[in-house]
Amino acid sequence: MTAAYLDQFGPPEVLGLREVAAPPMGHAHDVLVRVHATSVNFGDTLVRNFAAVTPRAFHMPWLFWFIGKLTFGFTRPRVHILGSEFAGTVEAVGTEVTRFRSGDAVFGYCGPRMGAYAEYLCVRDDAIVARKPDRLTWEEAAGCPYGALMALGVLRKAGVQRGEHVLVVGASGGIGPWIVQLATRQFGATVTGVCGTARLPFVRAVGAAEVIDYTKEDVAARGEAYDVIIDVLGKSDVARWRPLLMPRGRLVYVSFKLRQIVWMLRTAFSHGPRVICALVNERQTDLESIATWLEIGTLQPHVDRTFLLEGVADAHRHAERGTNTGAVIISVAPFAAR
Repeated sequence: MTAAYLDQFGPPEVLGLREVAAPPMGHAHDVLVRVHATSVNFGDTLVRNFAAVTPRAFHMPWLFWFIGKLTFGFTRPRVHILGSEFAGTVEAVGTEVTRFRSGDAVFGYCGPRMGAYAEYLCVRDDAIVARKPDRLTWEEAAGCPYGALMALGVLRKAGVQRGEHVLVVGASGGIGPWIVQLATRQFGATVTGVCGTARLPFVRAVGAAEVIDYTKEDVAARGEAYDVIIDVLGKSDVARWRPLLMPRGRLVYVSFKLRQIVWMLRTAFSHGPRVICALVNERQTDLESIATWLEIGTLQPHVDRTFLLEGVADAHRHAERGTNTGAVIISVAPFAAR
């Protein structure tokens, strides 16, 4: 099969097409998927250049960086085919598989195993895979699983309730727009989003009641109080956000360091505002719920640009510019029936 292959860490140019062996179906619960589309998300760009990522620059505590190095390699890649989100057609199933059958249209998230930048991907039937919503194209479906799963998990950990006011800092990236959509449409909250100038219309379009341009206005100087503040990138210290919380408010970090963990432990049993470092465990049942919401239109996918597999380096360059409004998609099989 053809795959976008990573044989050294570095800039987008290190990714190139290569003919490799198709993944074997070695287990009775295996599902072989013919990949039609995949995405470029933060994890893909991070792993591609992981040799240059220091513990200080990493977005999580040192232990997570070390585990990442063990998984992806210290100086040479251990994972050669990137891509953790996918949409495609089931090509074959193992003898014990009952959830899917050949010909089913599916989408899913394969996490750090990756492997979706290729014509074929083998996953277990209990993995984070669900039937693709009929109303979505392959490209739309491929850009949904990771961000939507993370957003749903974060909102649950935050304990968001109907009628609460939520501030989403980093509302325009890979996770933020899904937090905005789910918070407003499933949890019944009112959302204020924070992003840069170019992405203000996008964040409004996904459901934010108000959008603040952080390049022109200091959110903390507004003096408004929120029930929940979700800091997606974790770049601001706890002291900046605590004064903006209601007496029983929650400050939730999606990316965090040791200092935020210390604050979480300090406030765990407090009667005042709490700090939560959100580690999300993706669940198959959650993706099935997300598929239902996508099918009925409660959630809307957003695709910024689509590249062919041979343009994988261009796709990574585009994603790293940080100007996209929606998912950056790689079409693996553009000739596949829509």
